[in-house]
Amino acid sequence: MKTYDVVIIGGGPGGYNAAIRAGQLGMSVACVEGRSTLGGTCLNVGCMPSKALLHASELYEAALGSEFANLGIEVKPTLNLAQMMKQKDESVTGLTKGIEFLFRKNKVDWIKGWGQITGPGRVNVSAENGSVTELQAKDIVIATGSEPTPLPGVTIDNQRIIDSTGALSLPSVPKHLVVIGAGVIGLELGSVWRRLGSQVTVIEYLERICPGTDEETAKTLQRALAKQGISFKLGSKVTQATASADGVSLSLEPAAGGASESLQADYVLVAIGRRPYTKGLGLENVGLETDKRGMLVNEHHRSTVPGIWVIGDVTSGPMLAHKAEDEAVACIERIAGKAHEVNYNLIPGVIYTRPELASVGKTEEQLKAEGRAYKVGKFPFTANSRAKINHETEGFAKVLADANTDEVLGVHLVGPSVSEMIGEFCVAMEFSASAEDIALTCHPHPTRSEALRQAAMNVEGMAMQI
Repeated sequence: MKTYDVVIIGGGPGGYNAAIRAGQLGMSVACVEGRSTLGGTCLNVGCMPSKALLHASELYEAALGSEFANLGIEVKPTLNLAQMMKQKDESVTGLTKGIEFLFRKNKVDWIKGWGQITGPGRVNVSAENGSVTELQAKDIVIATGSEPTPLPGVTIDNQRIIDSTGALSLPSVPKHLVVIGAGVIGLELGSVWRRLGSQVTVIEYLERICPGTDEETAKTLQRALAKQGISFKLGSKVTQATASADGVSLSLEPAAGGASESLQADYVLVAIGRRPYTKGLGLENVGLETDKRGMLVNEHHRSTVPGIWVIGDVTSGPMLAHKAEDEAVACIERIAGKAHEVNYNLIPGVIYTRPELASVGKTEEQLKAEGRAYKVGKFPFTANSRAKINHETEGFAKVLADANTDEVLGVHLVGPSVSEMIGEFCVAMEFSASAEDIALTCHPHPTRSEALRQAAMNVEGMAMQI
């Protein structure tokens, strides 16, 4: 039996960051991961490979359509899908190898296999060859992440009916791809295949896309994606999907009830969300139970069992890699006896379509529901010099500020490269900045970030460029 200060189950963004921080603090630490590579869903079959395909497909479409031609660049691109997938895989491999290096640097033991809690402070790790390693630790951190949520009546076979992992490695460009779910995963992967030549239809149970985001921002993104060629069937539900050797037959009907209709597709992507992954963890061996959503509850990352901690997708809060990373650091700091908090009100969200959507803080709908008086400052990218000369003017920046104190309560951006700009407001809001603070801060010209300043200025009607 090997003994450690901390054993972490799961090598994704929560798990590997927790392991590295524990190593930095001088703890003896083991990270249990059953995949052949570290990084979890995010690095292997999620955030990173999807961004590789989003970037490649954006460049392909720019070269294929009028965008390059308008700039005076005349080319005739040919899609080499195998090479596009190869460079995606190579990028992912580089990142996962990087985590292995960081483990060695910080003296973290990677125990390869699947972990099961067998009792207080005890974890058994089953390797692929059938061997079992017994670990003992004062503290155990559960960071096992999540898996795609299944849809009743639709069996995912990853042949014709695929999940997000299958959508990252299709062997050819579908003629017609149906995406079930208009959230982050569905819109991003639908965008990839639409750019590469697919007809894409998105089916969403709700009457809107991007549930939980600011409604005006989501509507603006939907208009942009529809203009690009993505079709939306909102307020609809899929009741059945039948796969064959060459396609899928779908039955769908209005979410509110009504006549059904059929739809044919080459592939169907089920992207209705993710659920915590706790299979085989041995929770029953220590009296841990999940709530009705399948999540492990926590109080400052402590589970209901002493010595067992939970972070990331397996517990409450948004299922985001950066949220898991924040929790990882806070959890390990608390184990080490230090004070640390995660500000759940300021975890940004991003959808990496084109244009992108990025937000942090409260939405208008939330502020209205709270009865909180607020002011709005908006600025369109059509009036931003850099966006204009780059021919990427869709969208706007919107700042929501308290009507009395001027404190920034929420920021919602849809436009070019806004994923790289939302961090400015994360920092500002962490320091309880006012809209005036941003308005009085000099921004470089010409940059897209000037739209943020102008939106903050416009909270008091001071925007000078519209």
